[in-house]
Amino acid sequence: MRKTLLCALACAAIPALVMLPLLAQQRGGGQPGPGAQAGAGPARGGQQAAAPARAGGRGVAALPQVNEDPLPKIPVGFTSIFNGKDLTGWHVSKTNHHGTTPDYRVLHGILIGTQQPFGQGGVLLTDKRYRNVEVYMEVKPDWGCDSGLFLRTDEAGGGYQVMLDYLPGGTMVAGIYGERLQGVNMNGPGWDALTAEQRQAIQAQRTAAWQRAWKREEWNAVRARVEGNPPRITTWLNDEIMFQGTDTANHATDGAEDGMIAIQIHVGNRWRPGAFWRWRVIAVKELPDK
Repeated sequence: MRKTLLCALACAAIPALVMLPLLAQQRGGGQPGPGAQAGAGPARGGQQAAAPARAGGRGVAALPQVNEDPLPKIPVGFTSIFNGKDLTGWHVSKTNHHGTTPDYRVLHGILIGTQQPFGQGGVLLTDKRYRNVEVYMEVKPDWGCDSGLFLRTDEAGGGYQVMLDYLPGGTMVAGIYGERLQGVNMNGPGWDALTAEQRQAIQAQRTAAWQRAWKREEWNAVRARVEGNPPRITTWLNDEIMFQGTDTANHATDGAEDGMIAIQIHVGNRWRPGAFWRWRVIAVKELPDK
């Protein structure tokens, strides 16, 4: 009788012992799920992205993470100038002062670029020249890397540059620079009369605007339009206007009213080892003369 009672008690205890680890896991006693990946760049909208959920309960393995990136798009009226397979229609400048050996290649439908060798950059130019044009790109750079979108550019890469400086103190889409051009001033009448403090305040507003619009560690839509003589340039980041300005004169090389489109890998220390810029869409809409 005693043996029978002990056997019954042991049989009743075994399931309880098996269930204890599972109950502890359900109540948070198991290993923590993966947190959100830490990033060095500006946060999206000032908020940290939420950590992905972990499948729990009764020892079920975590499900693989799903790629939640939105699909690439080409806006209505635009024509792709990057075929997603190779660099047909593009060429590397062999005279650019940033370098002549940037590493541009296509991987899984994405155009990626980096310094090659480290410290040496350059520009990738369209074979075709454009006059009045709007450019649309979807980009996803690594933090700490300086690029640019060049408009009305010559073979050496001299042109109007939409600044894409994704690094500390950088300006993304919210400023225009004359790359190897003299006298470019897109800030409008009265800029030269402003004090240094007033210019800094305007630039701080531009910086705050692009950091609010930027989606960290996601694909971002960059759009830029150049038209007229003197050139008028408008830029957008994720459909928000970042910059509008007209140059005081046409400062393009030799007064050119057209030129190539280019993307840049900056020379020197404005890059991180092993880091890349990525483009998955580059498309254009040619505009009528005005």
